[in-house]
Amino acid sequence: MAQQGMNHPYRFYEFFAGGGMARAGLGDDWECLFANDFDARKAASYRANWGADHFKCADVAGLTPADLPGDPDLAWASFPCQDLSLAGARAGIRGERSGTFWPFWRLIEQLHQDRRSPRAIVLENVYGALRSHGGADFAAIGEVVAALGYRFGAMIMDAVNFVPQSRPRLFVVCIREDIQLPDYVVRSSPDPVWHPQALVDAWGLLGPSTASQWIWWDPGLAPSRGMEFADLVEDNPQGVAWHTPEMTLKLLAMMTETNQAKVREAKQAGRRMVGGLYRRTRQGVQRAEVRFDVSGCLRTPAGGSSRQTILVVEGKKVHSRLLSPREAARLMGLPDSYKLPEKYNDAYHLAGDGVVVPVVRFLAETILEPVLQTAKSQRQKAAA
Repeated sequence: MAQQGMNHPYRFYEFFAGGGMARAGLGDDWECLFANDFDARKAASYRANWGADHFKCADVAGLTPADLPGDPDLAWASFPCQDLSLAGARAGIRGERSGTFWPFWRLIEQLHQDRRSPRAIVLENVYGALRSHGGADFAAIGEVVAALGYRFGAMIMDAVNFVPQSRPRLFVVCIREDIQLPDYVVRSSPDPVWHPQALVDAWGLLGPSTASQWIWWDPGLAPSRGMEFADLVEDNPQGVAWHTPEMTLKLLAMMTETNQAKVREAKQAGRRMVGGLYRRTRQGVQRAEVRFDVSGCLRTPAGGSSRQTILVVEGKKVHSRLLSPREAARLMGLPDSYKLPEKYNDAYHLAGDGVVVPVVRFLAETILEPVLQTAKSQRQKAAA
């Protein structure tokens, strides 16, 4: 998938790159100057798809400005979410994993001292980052961003508008304050589509100097998804096997009446219906919960309950199996040409830990590229 010999208008760094999904979303107009991840299995996937040029398998804490070539337009950082997630230990921004934000930010500060600070920075994380430690973690990030001379704003973008997966994520977009913003990318007040109440509440907790640097971004209307969950399901899946009838019946028996009613309704739909199923513990009892509109949010396979099962309903017939690695990749917006790890858990982990590709593309089209093109025009006028 690597692009060779192309003229790229924009240049970027991709920190915590995983398999390079941000790179996939940014597209051919963007040149990757540097990428890193500390996980050797993810690094292998990155190299298999994008080549080894400019990639370093290393902890961000071990990087220095000497590792970062050139003058970047963008630094993308999908820093680990485990300590901020509602499903995690909630250690917060000072946690062992999400705490990697700080060595990343020290790099940005060092680039600033070298007069190479990125014109734009995107921080991507889970929705729960807004409420982590009562909003203190989000405020701490905002404080250092503003102190370094960046204006910034945040949006919640749900992948469900792009792919059939419910996956709301926080995107903090930071722009160097010397860059003039096009009027059409900002608004004077929050838009509930991109700025839900939890985000407005988090903004309200910012200190005065930090809040003075705040931007309400305006990416426009949310797109209309053009595919359904069933459209992504493989007829001949690789890496997974269909459950026995007994295993499927056991899953159905774990459902409450509400979920069993969903299955009965699917049987009467007159077409193949595909549902995503997770096992959850409710009041000490393990339950199987299903939804047929979209997939549930992909997660990393830390345990059996984190791996999504699918129900395929065709009339009276109901089959079940684990979601296949390729299906997981499709739910993240990756093309079938993307090379996945051979082991199931490695492939599922790669997908569940990534950023949805068309969401990145949308953000680039509506905010990043217009802003950076304006910045380029500013530089050309100043040099004339």
